[in-house]
Amino acid sequence: MLDNSTLFVYPGDDGAKLMPKSRYENYIGGEWCAPKDGKYFENTSPTTGKVICEIPRSNSKDIELALDAAHKAAPDWGKTGPAIRANILLKIADRIEENTEMLALAETLDNGKPIREGHAADIPLTVDHFRYFAGAIRSQEGTIGNIDGMPSGGGNSALGMMAYHYPEPLGVVGQIIPWNFPILMAAWKLAPALAAGNAVVLKPAEQTPFSICVLMELIEDLLPPGVVNVVQGFGVEAGKPLASSNRIAKVGFTGETTTGKLIMQYASENLIPVTLELGGKSPNIYFKDVMDGDDAYISRCVEGFLHAYFNQGEVCTCPSRAIIHEDIYEPFMAMVEDRVNMLNCGTPFDLNTQVGAQASNEQFEKIMSYMDVGVQEGAKVLFGGGKRQME
Repeated sequence: MLDNSTLFVYPGDDGAKLMPKSRYENYIGGEWCAPKDGKYFENTSPTTGKVICEIPRSNSKDIELALDAAHKAAPDWGKTGPAIRANILLKIADRIEENTEMLALAETLDNGKPIREGHAADIPLTVDHFRYFAGAIRSQEGTIGNIDGMPSGGGNSALGMMAYHYPEPLGVVGQIIPWNFPILMAAWKLAPALAAGNAVVLKPAEQTPFSICVLMELIEDLLPPGVVNVVQGFGVEAGKPLASSNRIAKVGFTGETTTGKLIMQYASENLIPVTLELGGKSPNIYFKDVMDGDDAYISRCVEGFLHAYFNQGEVCTCPSRAIIHEDIYEPFMAMVEDRVNMLNCGTPFDLNTQVGAQASNEQFEKIMSYMDVGVQEGAKVLFGGGKRQME
């Protein structure tokens, strides 16, 4: 951060905590590997519209290579004691915590979110997830019980039948993460899978591939080769081969509902269990008696409306619509308008900024198309509604 300022030094500039490379590779088997077909795509920062770096445009060949590495690593990793795995997760958490500023910068450069969110929420929560699952795995215990009803002389003493169970890893799992919280969503998937003794093939979203590369460079020395493999690329070219592979024991996906349906379809061909966290539409409903509350209550209701703009609205639980009783519409929306106009929009690298850039031009254009449809259907624009030009 600049002295006596709330502004962080832009990545790549003199004195910055983050210095991006011009090109990154896939991380497979403990090594950084060029894509098999030698193809790359440009990763553009939504904060400036400029290219950050080149990223591998991987395909099924790269997925197979990563699966080879994961299957090679899975048996030994799965046999590693829970205490050892837990301690590795704790080391990962410590390493991330020590580099909070650098990772927050990477997330902002890649995703466009205000650095205040990454610095105060995304990265600390990432740390917390690794520590949580480090503790959780040490509390997992098997059980043993007698099932023939004869522990003290009763029943048929010749049987002596006992039942026991203990948790064991699935083996190799596929994970596909979204672009709205890249590092945090990676932690949500990696931490429990690693704690349970699984090897992972992870595919980041093509819109935000950079920050995961920074994360892996930071922690790669803490993990055995092949336990975590990161394959970059587009959904159809890299995500589909991963989700449809019969070499994974499970696939986890966070993203939009349409893609989630496809992931489930691909996995069903091999009867592979699937965990899906998909997009949602979350209306806020304001009844007439909202205005009967005291000032503090009404203020909280207004703040609930403003959750629509958290993380630039790129959260599955953000309010996408507000349904307001007609008797209170005018006074309530007047308060909302006053509050929205207090939001700080600006460079995401300033700690004072509350609303940054949309994660991609595709997302920006989609939002603008919704605005156009609304206006054409008679909606009145109360604030915003266009592209904001920064000084």
